[in-house]
Parts: sequence; structure tokens; C-alpha cells
Amino acid sequence: MQRSAERATSLAMLFTLADSRLPIGGHVHSGGVEEAVASGLVHDVATVELYLRRRIRTSGLVAASLAAAVCSGAIEPTRAEAEADARTPAPGARAASRAQGRGLLRLAKQVWPQHDWDVLGPRPYLSTVFGMVGAACEVTPVQTAGVVIYTTLTGAATAAQRLLALDPAAIAACTVRLAELCDRTAAEAATGLAALSDPLQDVLAQRHMQREIPLFAS
Repeated sequence: MQRSAERATSLAMLFTLADSRLPIGGHVHSGGVEEAVASGLVHDVATVELYLRRRIRTSGLVAASLAAAVCSGAIEPTRAEAEADARTPAPGARAASRAQGRGLLRLAKQVWPQHDWDVLGPRPYLSTVFGMVGAACEVTPVQTAGVVIYTTLTGAATAAQRLLALDPAAIAACTVRLAELCDRTAAEAATGLAALSDPLQDVLAQRHMQREIPLFAS
């Protein structure tokens, strides 16, 4: 019973560290939604949900699988960085992940100063840092993957709600409908490294880099 309580506390800590209000900076990243809205691909709650489903099953799955592998010790952080490079062809997507990774790393150093975070370098991928933070929290790889999926979902959903002035309750209901998909994807992510990409999200990431006055960093 005590061990279960400790696990719950550690998981709560991991979710706290993933909060977009903290230095991870999730509130300034739209996950491609800003460009999708500008391109007319996302324009209402229904298309937001379709976009979120696609994002969870592609970039979300990949990032979660890398984080789970690092958390379990299946791969070293340096290899995880190389694997993330190979799975992130768009420079814009790489820059966004590394910017958020640097923010989470900054916070992790404050919480666990005794850990060797220097192995990550100054600008690691968000997935790699999440993996090491999951290990520091002593949660399972599936739980770590779940938090990564959660941030993938909520960051983009919140951005869509703000950009399109949608009903917050409708967007919240949308994310609830995707909960089962998030759980399944997290479980899949913990079984091994996912190797896939989404050309649409790559294109959106690159277009966003060329936008003169973007509202979001990505």
C-alpha cells in the first residue's frame, strides 16, 4: 500500500513538471495547430479532434516511445538523441522539441540536483528529458509515455481553442473523448521504439518557421 502511494505521488510530480505554465513552455507551442488553422485544415471542434487524433498517433507515439525507452533504461540518452534526430526530419519540429526539452531540463536540475543531467547537453529533445525525469520520479515507462502523450494532446488542444475562440467546454470534452486513445498509445509506446513520421506535420512545422509574426513558437 505504501509503495502504491509513493508511485502515485511520483506520477503526480511528473504531471506537475509537465505543466505548461512551468519552464517547459508548452503554452507557447501549438504543435502545428497555428499553421493548420492558417491553412484552413483546422477550423472547428470536429477538425480539431481529427488533428489531435493524428498527432497522438504519429509524433505523440514516437516521442512517447523514446521517453519510455529512456525511462526503462533500454537505451542511453545519447542514443535517444540520435534516434529522435532520425525520426524528426523537419528542422522546425526539432527546434520546438529541443526548446521545450531545454525548459524541462532546467527545471529537472532544480528538483534533482544530484542527478547527472550534463549527459544530455544544453539542448536535448523533450522526449529524452522526459525519459530521464520519469526515471528520477521512479514511475513506469508506460506512465512516462502517458504523460508525454498528455502534453502532446493538451498543448495542441489549448492552442486550437485560443486561436479559433472555441468553447472551452467543447474542447475539454474533445480531449476526454481521446483519453482511451491516449492510454492505448502510451501502452504501445512502452513496447518499443516507434519509427514513423507525418509529412503533414513536417510541412506545417516548416511553414511556421517562415511566418513573419507567429502567435506561437511552433
